[in-house]
Amino acid sequence: MNTLERFMNQSNEQEQTVQDNVVVSMDYELTVDGEIADKSQAGDPLQYIHGVGQLIPGLEKEMYGMKVGESKEVVVSPEEGYGEEDEEAYADIPSSEFPDNIPLEEGVTILLRDENGNEQGATIVSVKDDVVRLNLNHPLAGKDLHFKVTVTALRPATPEELDHQHVH
Repeated sequence: MNTLERFMNQSNEQEQTVQDNVVVSMDYELTVDGEIADKSQAGDPLQYIHGVGQLIPGLEKEMYGMKVGESKEVVVSPEEGYGEEDEEAYADIPSSEFPDNIPLEEGVTILLRDENGNEQGATIVSVKDDVVRLNLNHPLAGKDLHFKVTVTALRPATPEELDHQHVH
């Protein structure tokens, strides 16, 4: 085999594996604390551009080199997932500052928007004496994430997708 043939074979092999700047379609199931937390729907795989930070780091790292049809089980630690729970990411807000249409009940998740329009989720931890305690941590912070993944398709990302950093 000459050098050109070896290069072509390497290029074809690389195109057929998960690597940076490749659009990956994958079926997945996420289990947290023994419960299914999320999963793709049949016939509707998750699509993302590999290597641009669209997946949590621990899962993205484990996807490198996978081929179409390949399945894998991956456990992602909090450090490589949504981080450890930050004890300082709690806020006590007077209940009078909440709109009437938000039920002030433990476990309710709300979307907060700052003065710049940035959004962040928060979960109501408690309501006591007209004070609402919010947890601003990601709901999966501090959790081990158990993924079952199957690569269903691969293709090179288009220049436009790479510019926009998402799949079109």
